[in-house]
Amino acid sequence: MDQRANDAAAFSGGAVQSAKPAPPMRDRILILASIGAITVLAWIYLFHLAHQMSLAVAQSNMMAAMGMTVDAPWTAADFFLTFAMWAVMMVGMMGPSAAPMILLAGAARARGGATGVSAAAGIFGLGYVAVWTVFSAAAAFAQWGLHKAALLSAGMAVSSRPVAAAVLIVAGLYQLTPWKNGCLIHCRSPLDFLMTHWREGAWGAFEMGATHGTYCLGCCWALMMVLFAVGVMNLAWVAGLAAFVLLEKIGPKGALVARLSGVVLIGFGIATAL
Repeated sequence: MDQRANDAAAFSGGAVQSAKPAPPMRDRILILASIGAITVLAWIYLFHLAHQMSLAVAQSNMMAAMGMTVDAPWTAADFFLTFAMWAVMMVGMMGPSAAPMILLAGAARARGGATGVSAAAGIFGLGYVAVWTVFSAAAAFAQWGLHKAALLSAGMAVSSRPVAAAVLIVAGLYQLTPWKNGCLIHCRSPLDFLMTHWREGAWGAFEMGATHGTYCLGCCWALMMVLFAVGVMNLAWVAGLAAFVLLEKIGPKGALVARLSGVVLIGFGIATAL
């Protein structure tokens, strides 16, 4: 029996036993309050950035009207701030939908006796966030490339209708693929995920969080790319996509919702191209 099988056997034999583990109320409140606080802080930061961006766009428009150059090349600081924006945005968007998995993982690992519920949940959450941090870096590079190619508007939306349409259509098509469905199944089945991906120790908790984050990324990356078509800092779309991701993952008809959204995005993309 390999190490994966040994870990899964340890989990099924000791951590879960015959019932889904439930964290004590104190730990449940602490974990949910922490996720809620982090999510709220992320959204406060996003609203602040949106306000600052609106002021910058107004200033840019005024400078352009005066014939002054406004499309300066990016600096290292520009890239870092863009990366930070994406990282905070991903935390604000994905935190609520990850809460059930983080709660269950913390309770299961604590029942195994390794550490406390809150600490176990925190380590698992760090692994989850690490994956979305890597995605944020990739998104920042993509935004840098679009800016360099003069394909990004002042509102951080793709300025080319064909490119925007392609982004929407590709996102819609991905929603209909087996890869999307497979990743969504893992996201919608926390207990099954723990049974098949159990790892012992603190590093094991981090690895489990990263693995779950990878499935989550496989489920949602195309939806995040929609922001390039509608405006990276279009907070109405950011909030709408966050709510949609939550519905996909914990709603009773999440798989059906995902497929319907694919059809809608494809239609939206075709309409954008016309």
